[in-house]
Amino acid sequence: MRGWWREIAGLVLPVACGGCGRPRTELCAGCADALAGAGPRRVRPAPEPAGLPVVHAAAPYADAVRELLLAHKERGALALAGPLGGALAGAVEAAAGPGEGPAGGPLLLVPVPSSRRSVRARGHDPTRRIALAAAARLRRAGRPARVVPVLRQRRYVADQAGLGARGRLANLAGALEVVPGGARLLTAGRVVLVDDLMTTGASLAEAARALGAVPLPFIPGIPHGLPAGSAQREIEQRAAAVIASSPASFEINRNSPETWIVAGGER
Repeated sequence: MRGWWREIAGLVLPVACGGCGRPRTELCAGCADALAGAGPRRVRPAPEPAGLPVVHAAAPYADAVRELLLAHKERGALALAGPLGGALAGAVEAAAGPGEGPAGGPLLLVPVPSSRRSVRARGHDPTRRIALAAAARLRRAGRPARVVPVLRQRRYVADQAGLGARGRLANLAGALEVVPGGARLLTAGRVVLVDDLMTTGASLAEAARALGAVPLPFIPGIPHGLPAGSAQREIEQRAAAVIASSPASFEINRNSPETWIVAGGER
């Protein structure tokens, strides 16, 4: 119900830019430019947690981009899911690289799950909403994509706010699992883990571990029919994409030109 009230309120209340507060627009041109950034870029937290997949982000988590993510996640600015999804779509393309998945399958966007209590408190699941918008943007651009929400929390996880890198890793260790029947869905295309934000990388590392823990019998369409062990490694090596990451994680790659990827997905 809370989500419905937010949708209705957005139709009748004055709107303002979620990034800077400029009136009569949900996203001004300046904040849209900040969200687009200079194109998706590979990012690395420091320290980098073990098992973290290769991550690409659209923009640093600062200023207008930070405000846009908070407006969507915490303040119910649900109309921002579209432009945020567009930014995530660019990062997904950079993470996946050219070409299609196994057997010409689609890109499979696997959201890092929110806890049930967070979804209830916010009235919506922000990561899943943005992932759906990103998949729709990719399809409109001619690249098959769909959201595959196969991860769930298997135990209680404390609020991550205020925890450092080590504390977040301990808090999330073993917290996620693949839902029953989810493993088969992962064989249909190229998997890309998605989230709205990366800080320490703990959430993405745990999500990658959960995917890698599921035994996969076979990935159809791979030449010569790779055995189960090879299929397992295929999942473990999947990439990840986020809208934003800490500015420091962008700085780590400042002197590595090969990590830049322009808006068409070409290096």
